[in-house]
This record gives sequence, C-alpha cells and structure tokens, in this order.
Amino acid sequence: MVQIFSRITMMPVASLMATLVHQGALLASVQVTDAFTPSQYRPAAVKHIMSSPTTTTLFDASSSDIQGKLKAQMAKLQERDRSSADIAAKDLDVVYEDEHIVVINKPSGVLTVPGKDDNPSLNKVVFERFGCESNRMDKMVVHRLGMDTSGLVVFARTNSALRELNSLFRTRKVTRKYEALVCGHLAKDSGDIDLSLMRDYEYPPYMRVSTDEHQRALIGLDSGEVGKKLLESPKESMTKFEVISKEEMNGKKVTRIALTSISGRTHQLNVHCAAIGHPIVGDTVYGFGGEAAPNGGLEESDLPEDRASEALQKDIAEAVAGKPMCVHAKSISFDHPVTKEALSFDCAAPF
Repeated sequence: MVQIFSRITMMPVASLMATLVHQGALLASVQVTDAFTPSQYRPAAVKHIMSSPTTTTLFDASSSDIQGKLKAQMAKLQERDRSSADIAAKDLDVVYEDEHIVVINKPSGVLTVPGKDDNPSLNKVVFERFGCESNRMDKMVVHRLGMDTSGLVVFARTNSALRELNSLFRTRKVTRKYEALVCGHLAKDSGDIDLSLMRDYEYPPYMRVSTDEHQRALIGLDSGEVGKKLLESPKESMTKFEVISKEEMNGKKVTRIALTSISGRTHQLNVHCAAIGHPIVGDTVYGFGGEAAPNGGLEESDLPEDRASEALQKDIAEAVAGKPMCVHAKSISFDHPVTKEALSFDCAAPF
C-alpha cells in the first residue's frame, strides 16, 4: 500500500497518523481513515493507492547518490545566488520605519540575506541605511523571501524587537498573504491545500509532497552523510487559496490567486500549487521542466481534473522565459513587537 501524508481539506479527512523510525529501525504501521465528500479537488493521490513493492519504481536512496546530486545542485544554487541584484540604499522601497522595525518591499531578483559567499542582499542594504542596536546585520533578520519572490519583508532594529518578532513568527501570530499567477483556470473559487511536505532525496535539496514509500526509502541512511534535514519526518503544511480573477497571458489561461501560508514551510506555496496541477507562472524549479520533481512529486494521474495541461504549462513557460516568477508577498499583519499596536501593510504585485 502506498500512502500519501496529505489531505486537501475541502474533503475532510478523519485522521492521519504516521511514525517513522530511521537508522535501521522499522517503519511503524500507518493508519489512515478517509471520509471524503465528492469534489473536483479530490486527487487520486489522497485516496488509498494500492500497489505492491515490485511495481513501485523509486530511485534507490543510497548516500553516495544523494551526496552527488546534492553537491551538484548546491553548486548551481550558489552560482545563481551570485547573480543577486545589487541595489542602492536610496532605491529601497521603504513601506514603514520606526526606531524598532523596518518594512521593505523587496524586488524580485534580490536575495534577502547574503549567504556564506557574502552576495548582494536586501539585508546588507537595509543595515547600511538604518543600522541596528547590536551593530550586526544578521541580528536584523526575522524571516526571508526567496530570491525570485517580491514583496514585504520585516527587519528588526533593536534587540527587543528581534526577540519579540522571532516569537511572533515562531508561534504563527504573523499573517502573510501572497498574490500569484498560476497556470490554467482553477475550477474552485477557494479552498485549503493540506499536503505534508518532505525533502526530496531524488531532487535534493528541494521539497515534495511526502509519501509513505518515499519515507521508507530513507530508512538506514546516515544523517552524517546525507544531512539531518533529509531525514526529518513529514512536515504538516497548509495553504489557503482564493481566486482573484481568471485571466489570459499571451492568449494562455492563467489564474490570479491569493495565497495564505498557514504553516510557512520551505517552498510550500510552490510545491502546493504544483501539486494541484497549477504551478506558479515563471517557476523554474517546481514548474514545467523545472529542477525539482514535477507536480510536487505526484503522478499526473493523482492530480485534480482541472489541472493545467502539460502543453499549456509548456507554452506559458516559454512565453515568460527569463522573466521573474509571478509570486508576491502582498500583505503582512502582526502586533508591533514593542508598542503592541496592531500593524498591517499591503503592497501591489508587480505583475
């Protein structure tokens, strides 16, 4: 039996329990009770999928193969990070500032933090312009956006603000909403995508929808060789979506949607959109022909009926080649870390 650690909550699932023990131990039994109601967003992947081990085709998860793939991909990512745009302090789009925090509208193509290679970054420019109490630019960072994602980023200027903001993010008391263009037209106007995520050993260091069989493949691997993150248990991940408008791009169907990340996992929005058959326009990692597993790791047959066809995804990918990915951190709301005043900021998407 192949099981997917997931549910799409427009179709309620009664329970999901899984225990995975690494390092030569056995995978404990997994009990899943489904109580789905009919819905177009009921991919076959969420149901019990029957198959025998002999018919399941998985990459043999050996430490040496994973290390080789990871090393090659990390070299590509490091090279890409070096292309981060170098912006001047005077060009910062400052949405809000006071003595404790700064809110910036980050452009696409700029790293939030510099990384080990000290690449050009938003963090560096914000530190140069505003400074902070600790006089350490890394002590300003409380969250980050991917290099290709534009939108709102909050930085701390005082130690008290840093501590409280970290607590707010950790306890999920910060509401972040994104706007994105995705391939195809969604049939539903709104819904929840509840798909647990895991690191993908076939395409490290990227993410994928977690499945029982992919978790089993990790048994016996050494965290000292492949890294602890790869061997982590599946992470529950929830995204809420709402259709803003159905549009066309160069004559091709796209949908403008609002996305709310409830759990805030790595690459969550990208994987979730791909896993319901509507990858984000311009996503060169999780979209058509991307570097990660297609469809968020799911099979084509597991996707909902309204999924964007491969031909449509290909046409859109070709039309936007070389252009920024269409995802934007549009709004953020939280209580001020010092004054406790309720704050809410919004900025329009550039696409």
